[in-house]
Amino acid sequence: MRRITRITRDPSGAEDVVQSAMVRMLEYRRANTLINPEGFVARAAVNLAIDERRQRARRPEENLDFVEDALADTGPLQDEVLRARERLARLKLGLARLSPRTREVFLLHRLEGLKYREIAERLGITVSAVEKHVAKAALFLTKWTETW
Repeated sequence: MRRITRITRDPSGAEDVVQSAMVRMLEYRRANTLINPEGFVARAAVNLAIDERRQRARRPEENLDFVEDALADTGPLQDEVLRARERLARLKLGLARLSPRTREVFLLHRLEGLKYREIAERLGITVSAVEKHVAKAALFLTKWTETW
């Protein structure tokens, strides 16, 4: 094993080489008589180790990191998805408890990203009224979600 490890420079690979040599010896023994099975295994292991080292030298191992990246699931875990759905359902219940105007103003600001001035123009109310609706919704939803 030490000799094969020195040749292959890989302890786990050396074990594989010795096992392959044992298999070869057993196959050879079926059809032929073996006087020195240990010598056969030793010589076969050395030859296999040299062959393997030459093959590795001819074709350096490719960097296969891209395979791990390609196979990696970047999506959220199932329990995270479940928790997010539960939070969303809870938030919908909270939004449903708001007055229709407050809910509309809040959603225009938070979901559609409209500025207070744009919301005021669209709904025909003052910017101050928009500020109050957004503050009212944010305060209520903050309290609503504290118990989660």
